[in-house]
Amino acid sequence: MHHKPAIYLASASPRRRELLTQIGVRFERVTCEIDETPQAGETAMAYVERLARAKADAGITAALSAGLPKRLLLAADTTVALGDTILGKPLDAADARSMLNKLSGSSHEVLTGVAISNGERTEYALSRSTVRFRTISSQEITAYVASGEPLDKAGSYGAQGLGAVLIEEIRGSFSGVVGLPLTETVALLQRFDYPFWPN
Repeated sequence: MHHKPAIYLASASPRRRELLTQIGVRFERVTCEIDETPQAGETAMAYVERLARAKADAGITAALSAGLPKRLLLAADTTVALGDTILGKPLDAADARSMLNKLSGSSHEVLTGVAISNGERTEYALSRSTVRFRTISSQEITAYVASGEPLDKAGSYGAQGLGAVLIEEIRGSFSGVVGLPLTETVALLQRFDYPFWPN
């Protein structure tokens, strides 16, 4: 059995853990906090790149200051954009309802930026997907928010959870919409000569 080397994951997201496990990449979690406030006039594309890179830097710093061995570190950020508006994680249930109302019956973009660092250099990739929601009734929105699922997710929904029943169509990367685009992730790992496929 070929064992891929472990990497560090600077993310608390269970979805990202599941996606890395799905492709057989072993990881250890590194905890780091960064300010996720968008800057004035910042586009969604600039925002996800800034956050993914900041998480990678903070994660490497945390790993080194904890005296952990040197390994590749992966960080990612997923943002939902409706036109020029960045929809982050909702502040509360009312905010989640408001976001879902805006997304109902229309298309939005999901951007996931992935940054991998070895401590000296950081490589970055962006996955952009378009997601179309069917029209959702206010009763459904209330029930979905009451399930609790929207409250810790960008754009107030989870594509891999109950939120899947709201999605009519995805153009792009399903894993990217969930939180870690696997095609881009493997391409970045290979830029660091990470042995993804057994020789």
